[in-house]
Amino acid sequence: MKTRVLIIEPSEVIVTGLKVILDEVTRFKVLDPVTDPAAADERILALKPDVVIVNATLAESAAALRGEQEMTVIALLYQYVEQLRLKRFDAVIDIRESRASIVETIIGAIQSRPEQENKSAGNYELSKREIAVLVLVAKGLTNKEIADQLNVSPHTVISHRKNIVHKTGIKSVAGLTVYAMLNNLIDESTLL
Repeated sequence: MKTRVLIIEPSEVIVTGLKVILDEVTRFKVLDPVTDPAAADERILALKPDVVIVNATLAESAAALRGEQEMTVIALLYQYVEQLRLKRFDAVIDIRESRASIVETIIGAIQSRPEQENKSAGNYELSKREIAVLVLVAKGLTNKEIADQLNVSPHTVISHRKNIVHKTGIKSVAGLTVYAMLNNLIDESTLL
């Protein structure tokens, strides 16, 4: 199934360029772009896109864009925008980036968001190695300490941690610790 992308940008030149880049990638289906930001909310509700690429100066609407919908919201940047405003987005694309970099950023943003069916259905399962890493994270060990204890590289530990975050949707160490305790992977006495 193709990833449905909606572009919200008042500049027709920028919309056309971005559309050409995304049309080259078979993974994406670019929906008819929105050049009038006032019509954005209505179009999002009607089309239910997977990804919205929106002019970064429209940050206020970006927060509202997400609403109840599970979608990736990416800022399109071509002028100065305060960093605080950019934090509302899943990723940022600068129009001066190369084609490959733009596509990479979009794919990375999509992959970094937990999948809705995994969060709602809970149909994920941690591997034995991921459980071992999770338990050691919950005990407060660093990536290097975990790598030494499991006889793997720190890079492998980082990969396992990314998989754990992706499967559980939990990013914080405290959240992962609670998750481990609730799933009887560790008990409170081993954390002290």
